[in-house]
Amino acid sequence: MKNLLFTKMTGAGNDFILIDKKINPEFEISTDIIIKICDRHFGIGADGVLLFDEDINSSFKLNYYNSDGSTGNLCGNGARCAVNYAYSKKMFDSKKISFLSNNQSYSAEMLAPNIVKFYLNKPQKIKMNFMVKAFNQLIKASFVNTGAPHIVLNCNDILKNPNDLNSKYDSVDDLPVTKLGRELRYHKDFLPDGVNVNFITNDRDNIKIRTYERGVENETLACGTGSVASAIAVFLNNGIKPPIKLIVQSGAELIVDFNYVNNNFENISLTGPAQIVYNGEFII
Repeated sequence: MKNLLFTKMTGAGNDFILIDKKINPEFEISTDIIIKICDRHFGIGADGVLLFDEDINSSFKLNYYNSDGSTGNLCGNGARCAVNYAYSKKMFDSKKISFLSNNQSYSAEMLAPNIVKFYLNKPQKIKMNFMVKAFNQLIKASFVNTGAPHIVLNCNDILKNPNDLNSKYDSVDDLPVTKLGRELRYHKDFLPDGVNVNFITNDRDNIKIRTYERGVENETLACGTGSVASAIAVFLNNGIKPPIKLIVQSGAELIVDFNYVNNNFENISLTGPAQIVYNGEFII
């Protein structure tokens, strides 16, 4: 048996197990271990794992894994948690830091205790207002890849009863997110990799959002890259200007900001809470 020392963290309710390689030099990551420790009944429980390590060319490097062991995509809330962890370890003195996440360079800054602003790269692909067949109806959707692939749907465009045009959902609070999200996550239009699914509704100055995440295969309490994708979609569709506030399922607030210059998104950032919940030891 081996003892794994870990830090449990949360970014607006999106929760992670951070494993510091410096503290656990002999630890070897594997799909089986990720699934085991992320299990909410027989493990620690989390949406994903943050493998944190020192790096010669930057402040630190981060590898993110979903709770099913899959990887390769950016996790915005996970990155913000890792930055707060590095700050707690006094790995940087200034408020701004550069680091690697899944071999790509990013930067972030501490705005206040447990409040992290994370800067994302430009969206890799945007496709607005196409129709997707799901839930026995055609629904308008938008696709934005913010380091992870996302589709964004307004709940007002979804019918409870496909045969009744007046049966639209008024709020994301009423949506069966897991059922609807799972169908779209595995939709043939998004094969072979699948897609994350964001449901939004405009609530005056705020956007309410709920997200079904692939790799977790369930709704999460928050999704950073999904919030950025949704903010970009409402900007292009509804002209809502940044900074854009989004209320995630946990009730926390995430703020997305950016500049839009010559049809290009620049200086994209995601700001919100990220904090250490507890430190612990897990027997493998």
